[in-house]
Amino acid sequence: MKIIFMGTPEFAVPTLTALAAAGHEIACVYNQPPRPGGRRGKELTPSPVQRAAEALGMMVRHPVSLKGAEEQAVFAALGADIAVVAAYGLILPQAVLDAPKYGCLNVHGSLLPRWRGAAPIQRAILAGDAETGVGIMRMERGLDTGPVLLEGRTAVERKTAGELTEELARMGAALMVRVLADLSAYPEVAQPSDGVTYARKIDKAEARLDFAGDAAALERQVRAFNPAPGAFFELAGERYKVLAAEVVAARGGAGTVLDERLTIACGSGALRPTLVQRAGRPAMDVAALLRGTTIPAGMRLA
Repeated sequence: MKIIFMGTPEFAVPTLTALAAAGHEIACVYNQPPRPGGRRGKELTPSPVQRAAEALGMMVRHPVSLKGAEEQAVFAALGADIAVVAAYGLILPQAVLDAPKYGCLNVHGSLLPRWRGAAPIQRAILAGDAETGVGIMRMERGLDTGPVLLEGRTAVERKTAGELTEELARMGAALMVRVLADLSAYPEVAQPSDGVTYARKIDKAEARLDFAGDAAALERQVRAFNPAPGAFFELAGERYKVLAAEVVAARGGAGTVLDERLTIACGSGALRPTLVQRAGRPAMDVAALLRGTTIPAGMRLA
């Protein structure tokens, strides 16, 4: 098929490369414009999808918006059979949705209608969902409301957002290749009206660990925000990211360090960080941290 691919982050790269490997013609790759980045935070940095597309010799476009008639005409002139979307990051106007012969299909990282929206993987972890997955869905004007053609499922277990994103990205790529091999073999199934939840965009303020909360919920917070933005606590004005932690059956005043292993009392239970990162330094296990930083039992953390 002649495909327009639309995606931006690392999650979308496996689908792009899988479609190319399956022999489809990628007419153009749309992604978000390069953002400031690099070591100084000023250099314009292309997205993972743009880098992958350019490495494969594909034409790349990154319009700021698709709302204008001129951009919509450029899109339609590509004459695509179908558009494949994976975490693109821009709303598609109806004229764009209608332009390809077979419309637009999306790779969405949840079991719809649960977790429609921007951050389905992180929200599934935060909520303590036992299972999540990825679906191939027909795109409509509504937010992730379209019918689903094919789904894959996986247990959440103790996976981080990074690990789950990588797994679902690979799964979604394989499912999209299957669907496009024979569209007629995968009838569209409308989403049920019950069980709808919305995965709002992650706010960096959510990453602060509030030890007045439940230790199990805080451990999920650690996994949901690994690798970014990173759950954290502060000590003497310095931020310490917690990249991995375990729940411990211990009690004490919320935020109090209980022992020499950095076990921290919570409102319910206790949290023991196992992998941490100080600003500007590599991640380290807690034993290495405590050899260079004094955090004695009895200290209160924020």
